[in-house]
Amino acid sequence: MFNKISSKLILVVSLTAVLIIGIYSYLNIKNQTAVLLSEVERHANQLSEMMKNSTEDLMMRNDREKIQLLIEKIGKDPTINSIRLLNKEGEIIYSSVKSDIGMMLDKKAESCFACHAENKPLEKLPINNRTRFFSLHSDSSKILGIINPIDNKPSCYQASCHAHSEKSTVLGVLDVTISLKEVEKQILHNEIQGIIFSLIAIISIGLIIGLTIKKYVDNPVKELVKATEQIAIGNLTYKVKELGKDELGELAKAFNEMSQKIDETNRQLFQSSKMASLGQLAAGVAHEINNPLTGVLTYSSYLLKRTNDNPQLQEDLNVIVRETLRSREIVKGLLDFARQSTPKKIPIDVNEIINRAISVVSNQLKINKISLEKNLSPNLPRIIADANQIQQVIINLIVNSIDAINNNGKIKISTSALNLPPKGIIHIKKAVCNKNHNLIDTQHKIGGKNSIKLKIKTATNEGFVNLDPIYGKDRHYFGLNIKHGDVLNISCPTCDSSLIDKNSKCPICGGPVYKITIPNQGFLEGCASFKVDWQRWSYIDQIGEIKFVEIVIEDTGCGIPPENLNKIFEPFFTTKGQKGTGLGLSVIWGIVDNHNGTINVHSEVGKGTSFTIRLPENGEILS
Repeated sequence: MFNKISSKLILVVSLTAVLIIGIYSYLNIKNQTAVLLSEVERHANQLSEMMKNSTEDLMMRNDREKIQLLIEKIGKDPTINSIRLLNKEGEIIYSSVKSDIGMMLDKKAESCFACHAENKPLEKLPINNRTRFFSLHSDSSKILGIINPIDNKPSCYQASCHAHSEKSTVLGVLDVTISLKEVEKQILHNEIQGIIFSLIAIISIGLIIGLTIKKYVDNPVKELVKATEQIAIGNLTYKVKELGKDELGELAKAFNEMSQKIDETNRQLFQSSKMASLGQLAAGVAHEINNPLTGVLTYSSYLLKRTNDNPQLQEDLNVIVRETLRSREIVKGLLDFARQSTPKKIPIDVNEIINRAISVVSNQLKINKISLEKNLSPNLPRIIADANQIQQVIINLIVNSIDAINNNGKIKISTSALNLPPKGIIHIKKAVCNKNHNLIDTQHKIGGKNSIKLKIKTATNEGFVNLDPIYGKDRHYFGLNIKHGDVLNISCPTCDSSLIDKNSKCPICGGPVYKITIPNQGFLEGCASFKVDWQRWSYIDQIGEIKFVEIVIEDTGCGIPPENLNKIFEPFFTTKGQKGTGLGLSVIWGIVDNHNGTINVHSEVGKGTSFTIRLPENGEILS
């Protein structure tokens, strides 16, 4: 039980409450007791003064009988224990208890000690020293005693009786004792009330704290623990329910995002593992299957020539030849995909590479009656690239065009040298918030490339926007309906930290500006109101124009549906059915990306497709 954080919190807070309330109650009761005793003491002093003043005239007349009657009458009050009048020798002259009259008191006794501490009477006794508290028995109620000295006033020693000498300072003492039984009852009552109040307060606070912690701490923590256990057993799709907007709610949101990232990473790792396995499989397939396939193809072709007089057998053999060729193409695609590696870059002539690639597929072009038009720039500069990999790209694209055209179509290949500004060219591959959280969204692609995902808030709505990953382009995707100009804030989807630069304004519309960190390459800025398509990347802009070699391969084939354009570069995605493996364009993407180049596709169904490849002349590009 006490291993739970909620139990520890309840215990600590409850003990703190007990300590604070206990100290408060103790001090409160102590203060009430002191106030009550002080009030009793004040009343006792008033009674003592009243007695002294009441008996003064009777003493001047020496009317002993009336003095005794007065003392007895007042002494009948149930709260008064006794009233005694003593002379300076310690003899009781008058008393509310008649049996005490004539008794002598020890000057060292409690009632006399205050005046006779130095074995001689004090001439003046302060009021705060006149009071004493004592008990007659250990189990009896306490008694408050008031000592009130009777001073020798001029009226005493100048009286006609001359009973007292002028030299005497104190004539006697009036001793009044009051029972504190009722006071003690009241104190006990106050203590019980204080204890009951403390217990009720402690229990109430404990219950309130317990329920609050259970609702706002225990239940959310249990939900997070459950979610963690689900993640631990492999259920990466488990989501923590909404836990509010406090820190635990933020933690739940972060947990869900983390589990989603883990799921994505897991899928990517699985895909990478699958790709690695495919690479190993491809190597094995090449060794174990290529030779048997060659044998099957050779003998089936040989038998096909010998069975001219048997059409039925020829038809069956044609199926064998066709399927064997298709199997060999599948193996070749796997090998090409598995062989992707770091390019070995040297200066190459792109026109020469294109001519070599055309020679490889020239027979397929003739068979399918497809014309090929070349428009190669004669003054094309050499680029730093891997010749074999660039040739593989050209061959794959031409073969794809042949498959798309089928028969009687046209393919056009052109090259040119370009000097282009960074805007519209540079592919942003890395982007983080100011807390270094990744903003690249691998799930939503724009133009076949991973987009930049941002959280967007308006006055009435909240959602996400995916920015075009090509610097300067505005093919943004908005996950919510917004009007241009009503954006209030743009933040990181992971930590919700604002990406608005408070020190900048859009130079075109004057609106707010978002600022995204590009690791080691400065900041990407843009209009946060999306009124205009303004972006600025100072680090890249200062580079100036970049030299590219552009390769364009166009065909008059069937075209690609718009819904498939963002998927064509994904591994194993194909629209060819059993005729394709879905690896060709993935291989092309990997090669172009490894050369720091860009590849874009434009297609219209029924009209054809155009692939544009741009490779930097020096083999490098800041992106």
